Amino acid sequence: MENYLFELAHLVFRYFHVVAGIAWIGASFYFVWLDNNLQTPPQWKQDKGIRGDLWAIHGGGFYEVAKYQNGPEQMPSTLHWFKWEAYTTWISGVLLFSLLYYVGADVYLLDASKSELSKFAAIGASLGFIGLGYGVYRLLCKSPLVENGKAFIALSVGFLALWTYGVDQLFSDRAVYIHVGALIGTCMAGNVYHIIMPAQRYMVSEVEAGRIPDSAPGLKAKQCSVHNNYATLPVIFIMLSNHFSYTYSHEFGWLVLIGFFIIGMWIRHFFNLKHQGVNKPSVLISGIAAFFALMLAIAPWPSSTTHAGENAPLQASISDTQAWDIINKHCTQCHSETPTSKLFQTAPLGFKLDSLADVKKASALIHTRAVITKDMPLANMTKMTDAEREMLGSWLTTLKKEQ
Repeated sequence: MENYLFELAHLVFRYFHVVAGIAWIGASFYFVWLDNNLQTPPQWKQDKGIRGDLWAIHGGGFYEVAKYQNGPEQMPSTLHWFKWEAYTTWISGVLLFSLLYYVGADVYLLDASKSELSKFAAIGASLGFIGLGYGVYRLLCKSPLVENGKAFIALSVGFLALWTYGVDQLFSDRAVYIHVGALIGTCMAGNVYHIIMPAQRYMVSEVEAGRIPDSAPGLKAKQCSVHNNYATLPVIFIMLSNHFSYTYSHEFGWLVLIGFFIIGMWIRHFFNLKHQGVNKPSVLISGIAAFFALMLAIAPWPSSTTHAGENAPLQASISDTQAWDIINKHCTQCHSETPTSKLFQTAPLGFKLDSLADVKKASALIHTRAVITKDMPLANMTKMTDAEREMLGSWLTTLKKEQ
C-alpha cells in the first residue's frame, strides 16, 4: 500500500504540474506574441493613452485588444491577473521534485560512482545549489549588464554551464537535468513573484489613486517576462529529457544539456522576431540544424564507444545461462510479474523479463539501456559491473546476428 500511495502522489503532482505548466507557458507565448504584434493605433486612441492595439479572430468571433502606455483613466470593475499559472506550476514542481529526488533520493538522486554523499547531505547540497543559482540570477538582473542583452545571455549561459557541471559531479545523470529545470523554473517563478507582480500592483494602485504610474517598474516586469519566454523551450525539453537516455547518460551529458538550452532559446528567438514582423528563416534553420548536429555528435558511433557493440570483439562462448544469470541478478528485481524490489509493486512501464524468451524479444532495448547508455539498472542499484555489461552486450550482439 505504501508503494501505491507513493505512485498515486507521483501521478497527482505530475498531472497538475503538466496542466499548470501548459497554462503558464501558453500565457507566456500569448502575451509576448501580443506585445510584439501591437500596431500604432489611430490618433483618437492615442489621445486616450493607448500605445498599441491589434485585431484578431478566434473561435468564431472578433477581438480588439489595446495596451495603454501607462494605464487607463480609471480601473475597470474586473481586471484579470495572470499569476497562479506560474505559482501552481512551481509549487506542483517542488512537490514532484521533492517526492522523486528527496524522498526517493537513494534511487533518483544519489550515484555512488560520482560521490559518497549521504542522503541528507545530498538533499542539502541540492537545495544549496538551487539557492545559489537563483541568488546569482537575481544579482545579474539587478546589475547594469541586464540592459545589454547579448552580454547578459552570454554571462548567464556561462554561469549555468559551470553550475550544471558542478551538479553533475555529485548527482545521478537524470537528476542533473531535472536540477537545471528546477533552477530555471525557480528563476521564472521568482520573476513573477519578485518583479512582475509588484510592478503590476504598483501600476494598479497608482491608477486607483488618480496618478500616472512611473513606466520603470512596468518595463522591468516586461524584461523579466521576456526572460521567462526565452526559457520556455529549454524547460519543456528538460521536462521530456528523462525519456531519452542518450542525452543525460552521455559522458558529457551536462554539456549536451547546455547545448539544448542554447538551441531552444535560439529557436524561440525566431518566433519572437517573426511576431515583430522580422522574418529570419536562417535563425530557425540554423537552430534545427544545430539540434540534429548535436544529436549526431552524441550518437553511439561504434568507433567512439567504449561498450560492447556490433564491431567490438566478442567474448568467447557467452551462454544463454550466463546471460540469464546477469539479467536475473540485475533486472528482474523490478522488471517482473512479481517484483522483489521495494520500489515497485508492478513492473515499470509494464516491461517484464520473466524468461529468456522475454529477454530475446526485448534484446534491442536491453542492449541500448544496459550496455550502450548504461542508465539501467536504475541508479545502478544492483551494482552491475562493466564486465557484466560487456558479457551481456556480447551475448546480445551474437543473438542479433543469429536472428
